[in-house]
Amino acid sequence: MGALPFILYLMFQGKKILLGVTGSIAAYKSLLLVRLLIREGATVRVIQTPASRDFVTPLSLSTLSRHPVLSDLFAADTWANHVELGRWADILLIAPLSCNTLAKMAQGLCDNLLLATYLSAVCPVVVAPAMDEDMWGHPATRANLERLRSFGNLVIPVGNGELASGLYGDGRMAEPEEILDFVGRILKGGGNEVHGRSSADGEKSRRTTDLDLVGKRALVTAGPTYEAIDPVRFIGNHSSGKMGIALAEELAGRGAQVDLVLGPSALATHQQGITTHRVVSAAEMYKACMESFKGADIAVMSAAVADYTPVEVASEKIKKSGNDSLMLELSRTKDILKALGDIKKKGQVLVGFALETRDEKAYALGKLQTKNADLIVLNSAKDEGAGFGVDTNKITIFSKDGQEWSYEQKPKQQVAKDIVDQVVKLLYA
Repeated sequence: MGALPFILYLMFQGKKILLGVTGSIAAYKSLLLVRLLIREGATVRVIQTPASRDFVTPLSLSTLSRHPVLSDLFAADTWANHVELGRWADILLIAPLSCNTLAKMAQGLCDNLLLATYLSAVCPVVVAPAMDEDMWGHPATRANLERLRSFGNLVIPVGNGELASGLYGDGRMAEPEEILDFVGRILKGGGNEVHGRSSADGEKSRRTTDLDLVGKRALVTAGPTYEAIDPVRFIGNHSSGKMGIALAEELAGRGAQVDLVLGPSALATHQQGITTHRVVSAAEMYKACMESFKGADIAVMSAAVADYTPVEVASEKIKKSGNDSLMLELSRTKDILKALGDIKKKGQVLVGFALETRDEKAYALGKLQTKNADLIVLNSAKDEGAGFGVDTNKITIFSKDGQEWSYEQKPKQQVAKDIVDQVVKLLYA
């Protein structure tokens, strides 16, 4: 057994997972999910909605889970089970979650055993939606998902790919291995409260987690840009990308799906939930950001983007001439932060960075207003242990409503946490 499976085994060993299966073509994946959970040492009980039995049989699920499958709310032997099961489980996992069951959960309806158990549960509730692209994108579905999250439930991001309708897009249920990893992170615990209901004795009984950005998408820029002069020379800066990568990892660690647009850098991240788009020039970074921002809830522009680029790029290496000087004509690059601010929609949070050497606060506040950003993170190049290439940073965060937060020098991973904490407060305000 390798290191990662062994870690998962320790997380799931002895845990009680209540799996809800609803009426979706993705129900076939629940068979593999049960097998994986059992393999990792969990005890699994299954509740099926009546509609799900058209897609996967109770016999298959009971054989794999080694327990009878429950389905009928009013059967003589299951009438009180919704209360008992809701208190028995360490996690209620609904996978797949159909559009119909999602709507019922959002409204508090209770017309089958799974819904009755959900309303009685005193454990974290995790759902893995599965539906066609148009259903997934419908405003009613988006509203139901937000309502579910407001109750403290965790939503596993859907995948993008071929759908049962034959279309290609968002709406695929996450793969069983991804669900296993997600639930394992919850069992590991720590952080913000998942569900606010209290048990009968008044004490909070739900497990806690720090996955407060589950279901959100984030765009992060990091590193420098290189503006070519000729095939071997460029205009650039000393940014390493460390701050941006730390931000991407913090966002992904809290459940967000992250698009990291990374300029030339020797660094990389292999954390799950981060898709890295490597670019070189400011123009390439602009294009990648404009594409990713459309679907983003959060955008953090921490890259050190060149303000100017050569008007002409020599096709061959520039040779020395008899002159003692070389004149370069430069033109302004596109302002990525301002471009995103101009198209920002309600509900999107946009964060900019300001690295200054003088009049730091005035420049940061000016940038906050002119770029239509929600937050500006200021750090001074004059502060020792801050800026490019080092492992620490010292920042002040300004908000567009006039608030200001100053922090002592910290490792960039902790600075990333401070920044994301402010983003989360703003996102859910």
